[in-house]
Amino acid sequence: MWPFTKTAPPVVAEQKSLGDPTAELLELFGAIPAGSTISNAEALSVPAVSAAVRTISEAAASLDIKLKRRVGDAEEDVAGHPALALLTGQANGWTSGFELIRDLVAGALTKDAGGIAYVVKVGGKPREIVIYKDGVITADEDDKTGEPKYRVGGQFASSANILRVRGPFAKCPLTMAKSAISTAASMEGYANALWTNGARVGGVITTPNKLGADGVKAMLAGWKAAFSGKANAGKTAILYEGASYQQMALTSVDGEFTASRTFQILEIARAFKIPPGMLYELTRNTWGNSEAQAKEFITYSLIPWLRVLEGAFNRVLLTDGERGEYRFAFDIDDTSQADLTARATAISTLITARVLNPNEGRDWLGIGPRDGGELFANPAIEPAKPANDNQPKQEAA
Repeated sequence: MWPFTKTAPPVVAEQKSLGDPTAELLELFGAIPAGSTISNAEALSVPAVSAAVRTISEAAASLDIKLKRRVGDAEEDVAGHPALALLTGQANGWTSGFELIRDLVAGALTKDAGGIAYVVKVGGKPREIVIYKDGVITADEDDKTGEPKYRVGGQFASSANILRVRGPFAKCPLTMAKSAISTAASMEGYANALWTNGARVGGVITTPNKLGADGVKAMLAGWKAAFSGKANAGKTAILYEGASYQQMALTSVDGEFTASRTFQILEIARAFKIPPGMLYELTRNTWGNSEAQAKEFITYSLIPWLRVLEGAFNRVLLTDGERGEYRFAFDIDDTSQADLTARATAISTLITARVLNPNEGRDWLGIGPRDGGELFANPAIEPAKPANDNQPKQEAA
């Protein structure tokens, strides 16, 4: 649904400034060596990069999001709000709420402009949220304040209709890590060429006879046709004219190739602020530190992105009157459900310390309340009461 007119959007020409040159412009004018840049599509073809983007964006989209309403000193969940329906159901006719949140975070990780979506409102209420293709929505920032000015299809759009999710810097993590990603991609290409050629290092063919330029070409062509490639791996080499073959030994650099590839995975993990184990680099993972890495991912990587999402939703999907009373919040408690033993121990300890009552603990587990469960009591020192004491007492005969 086009927000301003029913006609097709005008073609928008992408403008680039030499005041803030891109890598392509720097390469064009010779400021950096040709071939040292890598496009976003090529960067995402590096497995570690795509795994990092998917891990963060899909983890954020997988969490339940709720609308909270302040009532006195407490908060209660609110159902039936049109914005909540868009985020938990269908954002539009072809995009689910899960896909919307996933793509917003993925856009913030891979695009300098961030993840951007347009919110269609009717009577001040959101009716659908659309992520347009790159270049349709553009943002220009004020030189002094940094306030963004948006255009949709070349026409001005109010910031009240624009959902934008960005990281802390002017460049996205993918752009800032282009050098590390380019190195990883080069290593991937080198490994591919190595195995394509039969996983052999270079060698030397010597002959006592003079072959001439044509003879050398003929010998190399015959050698490659007979023995190069994985289909010919292991075949017995046959030389003629008194020629001999000497295989070159692996150097220390060649021997460290695998370690170098592992290091590039660590560099990419640092760029996206994600534990290496989450990228399946399990060299130093143990049962103990895997759990610690999972907690670090939630605390230092996932939660900051969730807060950015919550702020964007509160700003655009709530009215000025609602914003002081309502707020969107992701339920991060779901991230600890896998460790049931630790979860049960924590709930039991909090109930014993009278920090929680049993019904609040049951709510953490997704279980309904029970009679008497609203009392703050220590079950270790106070007599337990029946879980359901609803039956009328019979008088003694």
